Amino acid sequence: MNIGGYAYHYIDEGRGDPVVMLHGNPTWSFYYRELISALSPSYRTIAPDHIGCGLSDKPDAGRYPYRLSRRISDLTEFLNKLEVNRNITLIVHDWGGMIGSAYAVSYPERISRIIVMNTAAFFPPDGKPIPRRLKMVRDFKPTEILVLGLNLFSRGALFMASKKGLAEKVKAGLAAPYNSWKNRIATLEFVRDIPLDENDPSYDAAAHTDSNLNRISHIPMLICWGMGDFVFDEDYLEEWARRFPTAEIHRFPDAGHYVLEDESRKIVQIIREFLQNHPL
Repeated sequence: MNIGGYAYHYIDEGRGDPVVMLHGNPTWSFYYRELISALSPSYRTIAPDHIGCGLSDKPDAGRYPYRLSRRISDLTEFLNKLEVNRNITLIVHDWGGMIGSAYAVSYPERISRIIVMNTAAFFPPDGKPIPRRLKMVRDFKPTEILVLGLNLFSRGALFMASKKGLAEKVKAGLAAPYNSWKNRIATLEFVRDIPLDENDPSYDAAAHTDSNLNRISHIPMLICWGMGDFVFDEDYLEEWARRFPTAEIHRFPDAGHYVLEDESRKIVQIIREFLQNHPL
């Protein structure tokens, strides 16, 4: 689909009520492959690739603003063009959490269920600093050589984001779109866009989402959390629980950031049951 002049790739499988799956960095729609296969016989499963990711166009940062507000407007335009505007189940992971939650607080009447996996839709709880490795990529310009030239972010995640270890075919699939300096631009710009203070370009968009999460507090929520995540750790999970006290929470002690890779079979079954227990 043409979104803002760029090719925006997406998967659209099955029929029924829409289940929209939003990936983060440095993954793409491939991350949701098992869930798409499991749910598409009963639901319309939709998984886009954010611009710069997966099979979508990868313009340089001089042509496309890799900012949260643009991600939100891309998603909004995409769903409007698909005429997906009611009974949406949102599934979010990593940056998909902030992007999807921003959409949800703007259109709460369109959302029927929310499924959260190792992400945030709010600023770091209690002023928690981001890990030093992320801060280096975010703030230290020379690290772009490592991210763009050596694919440090995508390749590093293949080993750090899973506690159980990924099969070689899965590693190849996750890293496939990020196969050149030019094609790794989003893996760098997503980190650079992490908003931490009022001077950051995406601070206002994140602050709006953070302060309006109460608009979706009535929507049934399922949280599946990999407890071995070195970024979105238990502090983030507890903040979700504080803001959404009625959420159904499942903790996976042997899973990392890529919780859906580490515990795919269990999570697929949990999600199936959650959808059945919260009919529209």
